[in-house]
Amino acid sequence: MMIARRRFFLPVLILFFAAACGPSPSGENPGLPDSRESVAQAAAEAAQARLEASEGGRLVLRAIEAHGGLAAWYGAATSSYTWEYANVGADLQFKTYMVADNRTRQVYHDFISVGAYGAPEEITGQMAWDGEKAWIRPASIEKVNPRFWATTGYYFEQIPFVLADPGLTYELLPQEEFDGRLHDMVRVGFESGVGDAPDDTYALYVDPESGVVRAIRYTVTFGRDVDPENPPSETLFTYEDLVTVDDLTVATHFRGFQFLDGARGAFKNEAWADSISFSRPFDASRLVMPEGARVAPGPR
Repeated sequence: MMIARRRFFLPVLILFFAAACGPSPSGENPGLPDSRESVAQAAAEAAQARLEASEGGRLVLRAIEAHGGLAAWYGAATSSYTWEYANVGADLQFKTYMVADNRTRQVYHDFISVGAYGAPEEITGQMAWDGEKAWIRPASIEKVNPRFWATTGYYFEQIPFVLADPGLTYELLPQEEFDGRLHDMVRVGFESGVGDAPDDTYALYVDPESGVVRAIRYTVTFGRDVDPENPPSETLFTYEDLVTVDDLTVATHFRGFQFLDGARGAFKNEAWADSISFSRPFDASRLVMPEGARVAPGPR
């Protein structure tokens, strides 16, 4: 969730934080057993210990369990789906098919369409994040910054699971109302130096009965300095139309709104996920930058 701010873009997220703090791009986990099942079990146990260490972390853990659990998440080799994003203020709409390695957080996309809001056009192109650089092809696709977007759809779709990653902080908040009901609340932040946008925050609305995440509020700080006296504005992002695939429950429809003075404001953006799988193979050769691509620089 993150590029310069004021864009009505989804926060790119820190997603890059995930690549920075996760296993090495080779997928190696020094010190862990060799079998995939043992690696997944060890990762789940480590995440549970991190989350159980604080009240806020325990609420995130409850949400993860409601969406399928740590064992199912760490046992899933990949995440893949179509991701469509539409932003009225940025006059942008695009759709890709993406495949991500859940261990290394490397990801590649095939473009399906891109263009103005409400009028995207079919296109042939790719973008990827290989753990060190983000690239896009053809280079003429300018409104989609791959450093910002290559992992954004992945991160939003995989909340709450990715919030078990190392390098995060958890703060339990008072209950807040969402859609006429009080919800449990937790704010998730990033330790200093983690990822491209360590000042980003996410506040989760957790259903007190089911433990399911119904919405989040997020800030976007990618590419800009944060003034403690003038914190960035928040966006309310709803999580709707949940489905369960490979034992993991995720949203397929998201709507974003300005969040001002504690209330939902004007509509900003919308996203959809489809053709979801957590078991499709990952083709590492797709991370190699082809001719005609350009590399996007990191935040200034």
